Amino acid sequence: MQNRIASPVPALFDALTRDGFSFVIADVMRPLLQSSGELSDWDAFVESWNHLGPDPYLAATGRLRRRRHASYTATPHAGIELMAHQPHYQALQYNRLQGDIERWFEPIETQVANGASLRAVLGFCNGFFSSLAPAVARWHVEVHQFRIEASSDAAGEPTPEGSHRDGVDFVLVLLIDRQNIASGTTTIHTPDGQLLGDFTLTHAFDAALIHDPRVFHGVTPVTPLVPGQPAHRDVLVVTFRAKA
Repeated sequence: MQNRIASPVPALFDALTRDGFSFVIADVMRPLLQSSGELSDWDAFVESWNHLGPDPYLAATGRLRRRRHASYTATPHAGIELMAHQPHYQALQYNRLQGDIERWFEPIETQVANGASLRAVLGFCNGFFSSLAPAVARWHVEVHQFRIEASSDAAGEPTPEGSHRDGVDFVLVLLIDRQNIASGTTTIHTPDGQLLGDFTLTHAFDAALIHDPRVFHGVTPVTPLVPGQPAHRDVLVVTFRAKA
């Protein structure tokens, strides 16, 4: 089954071409994902965020950030293949806190990595990003499940490295769940720090699409709305980078 998006939503295509980013509300994003596959296991997909491991590379703050990771290879508009588990690596120029090291995270659970919902997300990304970069012959794809926790004693930091680029070509940030969370505003900047836009992912399926070479992005710290109650922000991050 091919996942080609013959006519990408013009507004999104134009926004990324013109501005380098776009905020997509859930009512638009969910049908886009369903155009590329089924969301038949969505409830189990959301529940899998309850089984993420701690991020061991954030030292004292690691307890507030949980994650799993998987890598895929993709042929534009067509096949997406799960690869053997491997480390996540970013150059120091893109991640000043944990750059130039291989970071090993727990793998995304097999049933999630091969499940219908994640495959629908990857199918949409493959079709849309490939339409934006028709010269790319093959993609290296990384998928990250993130849970940022917050407490009355410590805010959760979705992007502890600050405003940054990921060192890839395209990024999708998809909100999975928010519980008892305030703030978490996504900010988009020029390389010299000028604010281009800001928005908050508040509903499941709200999303940000980012052309990474052109803009920097970050997320403000999150705090509990009701102190003492569990508070978290769950997102799926998908990156596409052209393979040499």
